[in-house]
Amino acid sequence: MRTEIEKIKETTPHQDLTEGLMVFAGGTSKVVQTGEWRTNTPVFYAEKCKQCLLCAPVCPDSSIPIKEGKRGEFDYEHCKGCGICEKACPFGAIEMKGGVD
Repeated sequence: MRTEIEKIKETTPHQDLTEGLMVFAGGTSKVVQTGEWRTNTPVFYAEKCKQCLLCAPVCPDSSIPIKEGKRGEFDYEHCKGCGICEKACPFGAIEMKGGVD
């Protein structure tokens, strides 16, 4: 008996293709702790920070919490260490360091 996959050829119309495995909804870093993927770690220097908050909206993982109009320490459980925040900070209050904390 032939399996369904053996019936699929380059010329098989897309209408004749069977669905693969179940499709799951995409996850987010709010649900999944992705910090362990990090190879570089951002370090926050509070004494240099002017609370301009330019770093928070560019963070793709929402790892820079803002509370009462001020930024807090990084959420390292979700930060992937991309370094975008370091580039956005005009005051040098964020520095990327190698490794995972």
